[in-house]
Amino acid sequence: MHPKAETVHGEKGYATLEEIPVKVDVVDFFINSELVSRNIDRAISIGAQAVWLQLGVIDSESVQRAELAGLIAIMDRCPAIEYGKK
Repeated sequence: MHPKAETVHGEKGYATLEEIPVKVDVVDFFINSELVSRNIDRAISIGAQAVWLQLGVIDSESVQRAELAGLIAIMDRCPAIEYGKK
């Protein structure tokens, strides 16, 4: 999802989570921390199973809200770094 709905690596972009025509398992947040709250609500509403807030993206209240809604929530971590630890 990107407000400009750009094409990335040949894949169509969508301006909002709600526009994505397939089930979204994980929403990965590469955004300013101030924008997390409203987008956590969108991730919950589309039935995502998890949210991942990248390094430096911090919003403890939103992460707690996601967890209370049944999502797995990771904050202030990078999947590439975590994967490399295995």
